[in-house]
Amino acid sequence: MPMDANEIEKLIKAKIPDAEVMISDLAGDGDHYAANVVSAAFKGKTRVQQHQMVYEALQGRMGGVLHALALQTSPPGDD
Repeated sequence: MPMDANEIEKLIKAKIPDAEVMISDLAGDGDHYAANVVSAAFKGKTRVQQHQMVYEALQGRMGGVLHALALQTSPPGDD
């Protein structure tokens, strides 16, 4: 069953409470999303580390119920 955008946002905010999360359904199928995540927790971290934090928040759903996620991350004021 596809994942709902609200569920993705909820999982990210549970792990990264200050995150500002904007999600778009790219294909209208609930499987292909784009997410822009801004958090002070990303400050001083590489882009790879930032993405790893988001993937960790998704608790292994990437590649399963969540087929594709185009991810952009940044600390506040760094977009």
